[in-house]
Amino acid sequence: MSVVIPKSVFTFLNNLKENNHRDWMTEHKKEYLAGEKVLKQFYAEVEDGLNKTDKIAKVKIFRINRDIRFSNDKTPYNVHRSASFSRAGEDRRGGYYLRLEPGASAMAGGFWDPNPADLLRIRKEFEMDASEIRKILQQKDFKKAFDGFIEEYAVKTAPKGFSKEDLNIDLIRLKSYFVVHKFTDAEVFSEDFKDNLLHHYQLLRPYFNYMSDVLTTDMNGVSLLKN
Repeated sequence: MSVVIPKSVFTFLNNLKENNHRDWMTEHKKEYLAGEKVLKQFYAEVEDGLNKTDKIAKVKIFRINRDIRFSNDKTPYNVHRSASFSRAGEDRRGGYYLRLEPGASAMAGGFWDPNPADLLRIRKEFEMDASEIRKILQQKDFKKAFDGFIEEYAVKTAPKGFSKEDLNIDLIRLKSYFVVHKFTDAEVFSEDFKDNLLHHYQLLRPYFNYMSDVLTTDMNGVSLLKN
C-alpha cells in the first residue's frame, strides 16, 4: 500500500510558521522527525515510480534549516518540505521537483538557472527554430497541466547578442525554463497523490527528451557526448 501523506505534516508546518524559532523546534522535534520519516518513505516511492519510465541518479531532500547568512529574514526554518529527483546520465537532462507546503504545494520540472553554456545553447536553438518547443508547450495535456514557462525569471528586453525584435524573444529572454503545477492540500492528503504526481512528471518527458537532444548536440546537430 502506498504511503499517504498525513495531515499532521501540514499541522506541524503551520505551527512552525507561527513559532519559527529554535526553542519551539527543540520542543517539537519528535513531531518533526515523525513527519520526516513518512516523507522519506513517500519520496522513495516516487523515486521507484519515476524509475519505471526514467532513470533517477539522486534524490535530494532539502534541509528544513534556512541559510540566513545573506538574508534579512533571520527565521531559522523553512515552512515547507521539498525534494528533487535528478536524472541519470549525460544524455538525460532536466530535473523533477516537489514542494509540500500548506496552501502552496506544487511540483515543477525543467531547467532552473542553467549554466551559461547551456543557457546560450537553449537560446540559440530557439532563435534558430522554436516550432518544436512551442508544439510541446501547446500539446493538449501539457497545456492543461502547466501554464507555460515561468516568465518571472527573464531579462527585460533581450540578452546580449540577440535582437529584441526576434519573433521568439519571449522564449529567448528567459533565464530559466521550468513549469509548475500546483496541488491543493486535499490532493496532497489523498490516497492517489503519488499517482497524480507521477502523472504530471510523466507529462514532462517529451519536453525533457527534446531539451536533452538540444543540450547534447551542437548547432549542427552533432552529438557532444563521448562514444
